[in-house]
Amino acid sequence: MGITPAADEAWMRHAIRLAERAEQQGEVPVGALVVKEGRCVAEGWNSSITTCDPTAHAEIMALRSAGSSIGNYRLVDATLYVTLEPCVMCMGAISHARIKRLVFGAFDPKRGAVCHALNLVEADFLNHRVGWEGGVLEAECSSLLKDFFKARR
Repeated sequence: MGITPAADEAWMRHAIRLAERAEQQGEVPVGALVVKEGRCVAEGWNSSITTCDPTAHAEIMALRSAGSSIGNYRLVDATLYVTLEPCVMCMGAISHARIKRLVFGAFDPKRGAVCHALNLVEADFLNHRVGWEGGVLEAECSSLLKDFFKARR
């Protein structure tokens, strides 16, 4: 799939399925995948609870897997799809991995580090600029999270 709105939506639907997998495991439903040269090279979903690892966010899991898959920690020319706007930890990792493009679904006004709580895509102290697109299948991605937390209350 080339980079088109339809391709972004198809990949985001894949990320949503990964988020549903996280939810089935009792995790906050966030899913992520890395696409390079038109194919998925890695997947990840939140696993902080099951692994007792505070860094096991969906993005980190996908980045780790992608590095292993391609044999390089630099993921040049790759796109990361994630169902929620990344946090500060994940944005740091995304920048260090040299992700070319970030596509996310739901915005996170309280903790999002792309364009809300922080704007790390334009931070002067980072030496890599990540292109980004937010709001892809936003309603579906937001609904997953809202329904999850509503059921927990």
